[in-house]
Amino acid sequence: MAQIPKSEYVRRRRALMAQMVPNSIAILPAAALAIRNRDVEHAYRQDSDFQYLSGFPEPEAVIALIPGREHGEYVLFCRDRDPERELWEGRRAGQEGAIEQYGADDAFPIGDIDDILPGLIEGRDRVYTAMGSNPEFDRHLMEWVNTIRSKARLGAQPPNEFVALDHLLHDMRLYKSAAEVNVMREAAAISARAHVRAMRAARPGLHEYSLEAELDHEFRRSGARLVAYGSIVAAGRNACIMHYQDNNAPLRKGDLVLIDAGCEIDCYASDITRTFPVSGRFSPEQRAIYELVLQAQQAAFAEIAPGKHWNQAHEATVRVITAGLVRLGLLEGEVDALIAGDAHREFYMHRAGHWLGLDVHDVGDYKVGGEWRVLEPGMALTVEPGIYIAPNNTRVAKKWRGIGVRIEDDVVVTRKGCEILTGGVPKAVEDIEALMAEAQPV
Repeated sequence: MAQIPKSEYVRRRRALMAQMVPNSIAILPAAALAIRNRDVEHAYRQDSDFQYLSGFPEPEAVIALIPGREHGEYVLFCRDRDPERELWEGRRAGQEGAIEQYGADDAFPIGDIDDILPGLIEGRDRVYTAMGSNPEFDRHLMEWVNTIRSKARLGAQPPNEFVALDHLLHDMRLYKSAAEVNVMREAAAISARAHVRAMRAARPGLHEYSLEAELDHEFRRSGARLVAYGSIVAAGRNACIMHYQDNNAPLRKGDLVLIDAGCEIDCYASDITRTFPVSGRFSPEQRAIYELVLQAQQAAFAEIAPGKHWNQAHEATVRVITAGLVRLGLLEGEVDALIAGDAHREFYMHRAGHWLGLDVHDVGDYKVGGEWRVLEPGMALTVEPGIYIAPNNTRVAKKWRGIGVRIEDDVVVTRKGCEILTGGVPKAVEDIEALMAEAQPV
């Protein structure tokens, strides 16, 4: 299974420290354990920034990066080895593993952080930290700084300023390396197989959760332990709810089902949406809306390339969808005027995509200096136009009401255009109907 090599974590840390001012320190905590109920915890998933810099998978850990430190620039505080706890909770790396397996220059027990970290902070001109993302850790950091301030009469020097680490780190994360793209390709391939499996399984009489189970089965059997986000399996009018997650309604003959689901591999997300008919064949109205969304997506792909700006793909989808809705009689007026008035937002109320990476809605500014960001090789994003006709929309003919369609793929910007990572799921009407005809009983 694809993974980020250890050498890449080293490169990332060095690249971050090269951007830090002299005599500074960067401090970042691991994700906290989250309680599901009473004394039962959710499956642990590392904080994305922490993961990006370390690959260290455990909670109760803190990274300190100190450029120029004589005894090593990468310091990791982590849990001690504890045979009794490991018997119940699983193996820990300990300080020895933090150095040997995860590349730390120096490692200390997390229980000693109050005694050691203030000494590493003391005398630094600047502290880089993820301010505001972890209030409890922010409080600890202020306690350590106040410890230094309390010794000012003895010559201790507290830091002069605090700077958000996001400013440096999130711009780094926006550009995916070859290794990152390989991991994302694998996550996309697994998710594509899961969507195909769900298409093959769909038939009237099942429930939305029946298809969710098909997705989960393919994720797990392929080695993806976690979903990248809560799977959306929305049949019929439920497809008009953007973040529908009940997944408990029956699949009815004549309905479409919209599935928005993806797994993650080595913490990298995939994100695919497909919409298809429960009974295996689109009605004329469903097909008209579906093919309009597909046309909009194709127009967006043509606007994803180096030198084009972020919003061009969205603008392309808006023009195609607005013109198509006029053609179908769902909107009335002149296309340019309708676009200027955001008339499409009654039916297409979201953006055409988002950054993708360690977070499904990944980090990175969409505008720089007030202007849309120009696309560059290595940027990864989704392309997901949609049309949603509310069941209670009395301004349109009844035959259109309750139709919800979204088509979403993951792409990486290349030197000449973009690579579609999620092409393993059919999306042409004929291909979807043929796939489902093979699977459904006569």
